[in-house]
Amino acid sequence: MLMMALVFVVMYLFMIRPQQRRQKELRRFRESLQKGDKVVTSGGIYGTIIEIKETYVLVEVDQNVRLRFDKSCILKDMTDAAAK
Repeated sequence: MLMMALVFVVMYLFMIRPQQRRQKELRRFRESLQKGDKVVTSGGIYGTIIEIKETYVLVEVDQNVRLRFDKSCILKDMTDAAAK
């Protein structure tokens, strides 16, 4: 019984808790999106945020090419990477 409890504790510390932390950071990132941020979607499309609504964002990927994405598809902020 003690071994089973120990296995659960180890799984929680090394697998479940870090995943929850990543999900919380990603949710905080999506809530802090602003117009003009350069982002990458889950499909690998790079673009700049033009408009933000409650459930979606409008991303300009090229001159006069705008795509609407669900907020859950936005993965990374590339603003800092573009400056380098």
